[in-house]
Amino acid sequence: RGHMRMLDGVTWISDDGFEAMAFKDLRDDEFWVPGHIPGRPLLPGVLMIEAGAQLASYMTMRLIEGVKFIGFVGCEGVKFRGQTVPGDRLVVLGKSVKFNRRRSIFAIQGLVDSKLVFEAQIIGMPI
Repeated sequence: RGHMRMLDGVTWISDDGFEAMAFKDLRDDEFWVPGHIPGRPLLPGVLMIEAGAQLASYMTMRLIEGVKFIGFVGCEGVKFRGQTVPGDRLVVLGKSVKFNRRRSIFAIQGLVDSKLVFEAQIIGMPI
């Protein structure tokens, strides 16, 4: 996924596949660092949401056999509660809220040093 890979690894997934945890280690050579607040780089909120969408996609592909791609079709209840900067580890938690073969909704939270930095509901559908 090149520059748009927003997860470095999935560290845990529940036995039923409906909950998971992943992480992204933010580096100072990320593509967004020079331009997203020069001199004080902050991870853009849209990229936090993308990290959550990638975890939701991973979970959906594990739950539905044969699915190759999950389209991101929306998000709701987005709240940003903290900053994320190079050197941080963004931990992304996901939990299935509604799941079927046509549409899935996941509650997503992002944490840095055990502090909540964002939350959202991510909506996706197999394409």
